[in-house]
Amino acid sequence: MERLHKILAQAGLGSRRKCESLIESGRISIDGRRVTKLGQMVDPTKENIYCDGELIKRQKKIYYLLNKPRGYVCTNVKGSKDPRAIDLLSHIEQRIYTVGRLDKDSEGLIILTNDGELANLLSHPRYGIEKTYSVEVKGRITNESVRVLKRGIWISDGKALPARVRVIHRRYKSSTLELVLKEGKNREIRRILARVDHPVVSLKRVKIGHLKMDPKLKVGKYRPLNKGEIESLYSLAISC
Repeated sequence: MERLHKILAQAGLGSRRKCESLIESGRISIDGRRVTKLGQMVDPTKENIYCDGELIKRQKKIYYLLNKPRGYVCTNVKGSKDPRAIDLLSHIEQRIYTVGRLDKDSEGLIILTNDGELANLLSHPRYGIEKTYSVEVKGRITNESVRVLKRGIWISDGKALPARVRVIHRRYKSSTLELVLKEGKNREIRRILARVDHPVVSLKRVKIGHLKMDPKLKVGKYRPLNKGEIESLYSLAISC
């Protein structure tokens, strides 16, 4: 017997939280019986599970690292007016989804998988997986502005407090920063830098946990994660 939301995640229907939402909204049924309460235990070898009337099957877990280009959005919603990051992996038959998000105007590393358990570990704020960004901003940033960023800035959905802030280059009209986040709020980097009067020119995620940007992984390209990298991500999340 296994928990229903875990089986749904393993079938590629989304993260654990997404699968719980599917259950609560009444879209899941077991042998014709609609299920809406969480915590349901199921024997997948004896019971048939359906989502929106379609029989679901467990999928082989797959993991890819994508260097997302600007202009692509991290959504699985069909009919999006913007190109989707998942469409860059057009040959993949399994239903996959992005782990976390990069906004349309940002580029860099993002993981795509059908492993709901790993997606939850990497996305949930309590696990604190570090993500590193290279950010170019307008203007020559001052030491005082850097101190303000390090102390944290209150925005509409709470205090935004980067784990680390480092100045890479200062130029007359622009600066390059390295920011490390453990908990990423919506467009957090853009919002806090705007508050110190240094709007973002370009933003690139260059590291997720132990995974670093490889010059060989060109923008718009992707590669599968190897077994060691997958185990490392699990170990990092559990240790946090």
